[in-house]
Amino acid sequence: MELGLVGLGRMGGNMRDRLRAAGHTVIGYALDPETTDVNSLADMVKQLPQPRAVWVMVPAGEPTRSTITELAGLLSTGDIVIEGGNSRFTDDVEHAALLREHGIGYVDCGVSGGVWGRENGYGLMVGGSPEDVQRLTPIFDALRPEGAREDGFVHAGGVGAGHYAKMVHNGIEYGLMQAYAEGFELLAASDVVSDVPGVLKAWSKGTVVRSWLLDLLVDALDEDPELAGLTGYVEDSGEGRWTVEEAINNSVPAPVITAALFARFASRQEDSPAMRAVAALRQQFGGHAVRRVEPGDASGPPGTAS
Repeated sequence: MELGLVGLGRMGGNMRDRLRAAGHTVIGYALDPETTDVNSLADMVKQLPQPRAVWVMVPAGEPTRSTITELAGLLSTGDIVIEGGNSRFTDDVEHAALLREHGIGYVDCGVSGGVWGRENGYGLMVGGSPEDVQRLTPIFDALRPEGAREDGFVHAGGVGAGHYAKMVHNGIEYGLMQAYAEGFELLAASDVVSDVPGVLKAWSKGTVVRSWLLDLLVDALDEDPELAGLTGYVEDSGEGRWTVEEAINNSVPAPVITAALFARFASRQEDSPAMRAVAALRQQFGGHAVRRVEPGDASGPPGTAS
């Protein structure tokens, strides 16, 4: 099968390699002249036989919207667009409606596997019509893990279902990572355990908490046993926020995912205004001791004397 692939970054570039290794023809377009196969989206579209299939793998939000808008003017009736970034599922409805006006099909695909997908394959969560999904089956079969005919792939529902499933997947991922992180900190804080990396490595085989995420944490500790080379500042891609919003909209209690998201917010505060308020309250009602910012202390809260 022939496929256009827009976006050749850490995920897209590896997907191109995996598809080509499976015998598919992939024409990739990226802004980076070192990785692109063509000079423009128009060049890519011209080189694809009709009916065309184009996979968009660029950052969510405006980059995806502008790419799909441009493709709507370049593609023809009967063509199809697959959107594989981390877009919000509500954006899929708008993208599909825009392309439908031009007779172009639309499939959203949540993709999981990270930088390891080229070798191990990708978990795919797909939304769209049965006809469009069936047409793209050879592409999905090449990307999913080898031998995973039933596992590693799901046609989750109509347009938006793929990204909705990926959103919840990433919300769960937040909670799992936070649990492992808290366990690591507790082990490290105790004077009972002397080999923290060894404990986590022992957990990685045979225990009920074994997982690929745990394996990756073990790998990180092999390189840096105390993770001293990293700061504790953690970004979020937006999908954790969307998961919590959907939990609220559907009255579904999600305390673990919510707490994990808020922990990421806390990681970005050098000095927490909320915790300063807690300290002040404890002093006011109970006379509890507080730690005051000393003159010249660069670690103090914003606006303090220095």
